[in-house]
Amino acid sequence: MMLSRTIIAFVFLWLIPFGGKSWKLGRLGEDVRYGVSSRGTFGGGDNAPFWFTNNRYGLGPLNDNTFLVRAYFERDIEADAQRNWRIGYGADLASGYGNQSEFCIQQAFLDVQWKMLRLSVGQKQRASELKNEELSTGGMTLGMNARPVPQVRLEMPDFWAVPGTKGWFSFKAHIAYGWYTDNRWQRNWNAGTSELYTQNSLFHSKALLMKIGNEKKFPLTLKFGIETACQFSGRGYNVASLKGTSMEDGVKLGGDVFKAFFPSGGDVNDDIFSNAVGNHVGSCHVRLDWKGKDWSVGGYMDHFFEDHSQLGMQYGFWKDMLLGIEINLPRNLYVNNLIYEHIGTMNQSGPVFHDATKTNPQQISARDNYYSHHVYGSWQHGGFVMGNPLILSPMYNVYHGQKNDLHNYFNRVNAHHVGLKGSPADWLSWRLLYTYEKNLGSYDRPVMDPLYGHFLLLEATYIPKQLNGFSFAAAYGHNSGNLLGRANGVMLTVSWEGWIRNSRRHEVK
Repeated sequence: MMLSRTIIAFVFLWLIPFGGKSWKLGRLGEDVRYGVSSRGTFGGGDNAPFWFTNNRYGLGPLNDNTFLVRAYFERDIEADAQRNWRIGYGADLASGYGNQSEFCIQQAFLDVQWKMLRLSVGQKQRASELKNEELSTGGMTLGMNARPVPQVRLEMPDFWAVPGTKGWFSFKAHIAYGWYTDNRWQRNWNAGTSELYTQNSLFHSKALLMKIGNEKKFPLTLKFGIETACQFSGRGYNVASLKGTSMEDGVKLGGDVFKAFFPSGGDVNDDIFSNAVGNHVGSCHVRLDWKGKDWSVGGYMDHFFEDHSQLGMQYGFWKDMLLGIEINLPRNLYVNNLIYEHIGTMNQSGPVFHDATKTNPQQISARDNYYSHHVYGSWQHGGFVMGNPLILSPMYNVYHGQKNDLHNYFNRVNAHHVGLKGSPADWLSWRLLYTYEKNLGSYDRPVMDPLYGHFLLLEATYIPKQLNGFSFAAAYGHNSGNLLGRANGVMLTVSWEGWIRNSRRHEVK
């Protein structure tokens, strides 16, 4: 039944652009991009190749032999770049076989902007801050790995030059509140177990990034700032540590808008939240760039923290972070862009933790246990971690014999990553990702021997000039090592894209 509905959806979505004169695309507005795509994966192994699954906004397949079709339309808000008032909108639907969801609304959003200030409402894919979306492993706090969370977001999306600084100092910022949409997934994932899960949780994020430098006058710029996020409120189930709460009962979790914005509300006598209400995470960002005539080089740092012990220097200089370098070369036949990243999360403030209590007021805020939380399970949405995928998502727990729970048991990581991209012709491009990871499990559940993983992706995209709007992509993925086992797979993608321009009524023939 699932397969038949997927085939019907596939045929319907592919016939839309070719449906004849009766479909008046001009009614959708002007400068609208629309299209459809279909993706199939084939192969064998313990899991799908790592880079087939991860950093695809929650639509990557966990298993072999899957199929996915998407249909979308979008008006980029930059179509009104010369106006004070701007508007953008979009919708993106996905249906498939063998994926996490048979059908989902991947994106549905409306953006309204006045000068530098934008209000964005809905569910929208957002790239990591200050990183290359195609080549990076992604942000430590908010990455490209999980499905987007619906939210109301007030932001300055681009760096805004402060008046009087002559363009030498600028900043960007955002504040957002939203809600999780994985209630059904969490219930199904925990069916038949006594593991904790939550329902109707809320989401909050905010960021402030500053830039020093003016590329028009000097090639060196410095960007730095802070990004935080929080999962709060909702209702928790099977939380055994709560006083007087049966394992079968639900309990309304603490948290409100103010306590999510300012991490607070904890009580040493509260068995639910002894530090701050909700599951708080964050990153400190630094990026330094030198921009040449037709080339550039940049170095960046993304330092993750879960509480004040890593937000400041309480336990010495930061030892855990993502460090990267990005080089963009002049146009050539070989390599145009390359990055190298090192991700280290082995320290986590040290192996000892003791929170303050009435009987023992001494506090040692170590053993941070990245992405895990004693009430919300982990920093995840629909089974995918919302940060960097090299801290393995809860979906992978089953591979190592764990139950269907939401904790992150593999968060002590030492990894090296290389990403390359080239475009030898206007109609051909390619990219390569290779990652080596060493994993020690977690402080709570260390592994007996270190686990190792090698993850490879090689992808080529062909855009034939003779077939206007079409593109074809083929990718090979490979896993090896005992972290996720062995896997080999092929991913084939066919896409078609069209445009509605200049407010004229177009008819697709």
